[in-house]
Amino acid sequence: MNDNQPAADSLKDIQDIRRIMERSSRFISLSGLSGIAAGVCALVACWFASQQITDYYKQYDMAGHFDGPAFQRLKLNLLVLAAAVLSIALVASFYFTWRRARQKNLPVWDLTSRKLAWNMIVPLASGGLFILAMLQYNEWRFVAPGCLIFYGLALVNGSKYTLSDIRYLGYLEIILGLVCTQFTGYGLYFWAVGVGVLHVVYGVGMWWRYEREDSRE
Repeated sequence: MNDNQPAADSLKDIQDIRRIMERSSRFISLSGLSGIAAGVCALVACWFASQQITDYYKQYDMAGHFDGPAFQRLKLNLLVLAAAVLSIALVASFYFTWRRARQKNLPVWDLTSRKLAWNMIVPLASGGLFILAMLQYNEWRFVAPGCLIFYGLALVNGSKYTLSDIRYLGYLEIILGLVCTQFTGYGLYFWAVGVGVLHVVYGVGMWWRYEREDSRE
């Protein structure tokens, strides 16, 4: 009999217990492809938003004065664009997360995922209402920084119920948002980097670290 067998069995039992505890306390089915999909959607949205803003300022320069109704239409168009892209990103993210959970035979909606959702919804909903209030009073300069900061807070707040890697993405979003407060004229570019580029980089890193081996099976 191999004397090392009991030790190997004990180590395997410890690893199994650790995996069970991790699954019960953390939502580990997040897919890196979800991050990539969200990032790509954000970059596409930034391109369309940039076109609309450019068209508005061309009309403003030609008219030689501020056009209030045109500015209201611009705000409405940007809100509709943001809502549409957010919906597409959420559907794509849910699909990839659902697919990964099914591959690992894990539930998508359990106690842990509900805790994760609640801890993220509170900062996101608060930030969304705050940003809508700023738009109501035409305080558009801090919309992009507010989006990044509140989103980063949501990621940090929810990170204790999922993979810890998401916490660092949250830190980067908060830092980027704070820097953006000093360069308000470049808010769309900061938003593109924070919600677009960082998500793609994060998604690729997550896929490489946690899903690459699974895709070979």
